[in-house]
Amino acid sequence: MQYCYMPSGDWITDATPGPYKPRDAIGFHIMAGGSCWLEIDGERTVLKKGDVAAFPFGTPHWIGAGTDGRLIDPGGDLPPAPWPEIPILQYGNRENQVRILCGYIQCEAMRFGPFRNLLPKFIHLRTLEGDGADWLAAMIEQIVAEVDVPKRGGTSVLERLTEVTFIEILRRAFLRDETAATGWLAAIREPALARCLALLHDDPKRDWTIEILAKAAGLSRSALAKHFATVLDVSPMRYLRDWRLYLASVELKLVHKPLIDVALEAGYASEAAFSRAFARHFGTPPAEWRRAASRS
Repeated sequence: MQYCYMPSGDWITDATPGPYKPRDAIGFHIMAGGSCWLEIDGERTVLKKGDVAAFPFGTPHWIGAGTDGRLIDPGGDLPPAPWPEIPILQYGNRENQVRILCGYIQCEAMRFGPFRNLLPKFIHLRTLEGDGADWLAAMIEQIVAEVDVPKRGGTSVLERLTEVTFIEILRRAFLRDETAATGWLAAIREPALARCLALLHDDPKRDWTIEILAKAAGLSRSALAKHFATVLDVSPMRYLRDWRLYLASVELKLVHKPLIDVALEAGYASEAAFSRAFARHFGTPPAEWRRAASRS
């Protein structure tokens, strides 16, 4: 879901992602022109043309220009969806106009704790900074061009461009934290844990035990458990359980198979046990999860 709004003069907007945003979606602002400020937790950041601001957890924030400006609510002014083209909302005259592309992109990996824990509450990326050419700046220019001059099939093209842009934004956000001693990336850099994670990711349906994983890692059972807890704040078996439940959540959305089959593949002996575990983890029973996915 995306829309564009173009305010001028002094103005302010409560730009917190709306309640209609899915729980696993990341809200964003792309600066297509002009500049404005963004305020989050009392601190302001200047956004310029080519900047991207993203909010993995829907953190409340304001954006605006000047001081004591009028309050505008582009989200409330949008026409009813669905939209044949990206809506463009104008506020004020065309002098000193700011142009912002707003929306969200769904990221199913947000439901997997180790991935989610890597993300900051606010990601700010400049693509036009310095003398070097940034290919992401060209990508953003193409996104803006698709909004400005709608073409047949443009919605699909815009979705793919946005997806690639956000994969790169997330990658850069992760690479900023390459020296962290804990977390998913730290575990992947550590040879023993990396071997364990590769085994669990490649064959999640296998009947893994701490003994098998410890042998593969070249560690004792106690050393592996302690290492996992220190770096990932979770035990190997708990990690496996969460990984299986995440994969089950994706399968429920994409594959129409009996719930008991999904439960067995996730390592549960019965549909009831799987449903209880799934509801505890995601806050929604798997049957309702599947219905909600079908409706969306």
